[in-house]
Amino acid sequence: MITIAALYHFTRFPDPAALRGPLQDLADARGVRGSLLLATEGINGTIAGDRAGIDAMLAHIRALPGCADLEHKESWSEAMPFGRMKVKLKREIVTMGQPDIDPRARVGHYLTPQEWNDLLAQPDVAVIDTRNDYEVEIGTFRGAIDPGTRSFREFPQWWEDNKDRFHNKRVAMFCTGGIRCEKSTNYLLQQGVSEVYHLKGGILKYLEEMPQDQSLWDGECYVFDQRVSVGHGLVPGPYDSCHACRRPISPADKARPEYEHGVQCHHCTDEYSEADRARFRERMRQMELAEKRGTRHLGG
Repeated sequence: MITIAALYHFTRFPDPAALRGPLQDLADARGVRGSLLLATEGINGTIAGDRAGIDAMLAHIRALPGCADLEHKESWSEAMPFGRMKVKLKREIVTMGQPDIDPRARVGHYLTPQEWNDLLAQPDVAVIDTRNDYEVEIGTFRGAIDPGTRSFREFPQWWEDNKDRFHNKRVAMFCTGGIRCEKSTNYLLQQGVSEVYHLKGGILKYLEEMPQDQSLWDGECYVFDQRVSVGHGLVPGPYDSCHACRRPISPADKARPEYEHGVQCHHCTDEYSEADRARFRERMRQMELAEKRGTRHLGG
């Protein structure tokens, strides 16, 4: 059984580049795969491996400056959900493009899953999904507002264009694991919103803890690994990922005439040229040959 650990922590890393090599080396030595992002504002990512490997990685990360109280969320998979390990240096560990945002200064009020249910029942609360449009498409909380953003960087402009809709409203926000809400709640507080709340641990914690018969969640939760989606109890869902555009696709989507495995889905038929599709077909051919040889193609 593969243990999957999702984590993030805002702290100050004066030299994140110095942290990259030791993290990569440890992951490689322990057979851990996934992705970690390092920036001066902290660390973010998801890693997968056996129990001992994940424990070793978490111990190493908690020993980094300011990370002793790092929290993480775990789920499990029968198969390794990542092809390789990547430790990357970034300007932000989640990109919002707002230089004055600092979640270490203040964020919204954290809510447990049960507190979240109680708050959402109140008539003066507006619930905002801070995730990307393709994530929202396969699942969200009942009554949640979808900003229709293609990336988190678009959220500040969406708020500026729509803020009058939320006059005299308390605002509750959520995302997959909580990191985007650390920044978005700080941003709304800076914009003068007096009461801002967010779901601690994000959707993943909610789906892990909330009994399905009491849940306000409809659909699946998109995750950024080869599981593609999870449902209640963090059980992997039925979605796959289009190899061209990376959007989630359901079994029904695969039955559509536009779908070609590894080449296109109905979302992206008009987004790529014939040369692109020829390249995608060649990639699939190489992946199939690698599988027959018992090796792993890096594009898989």
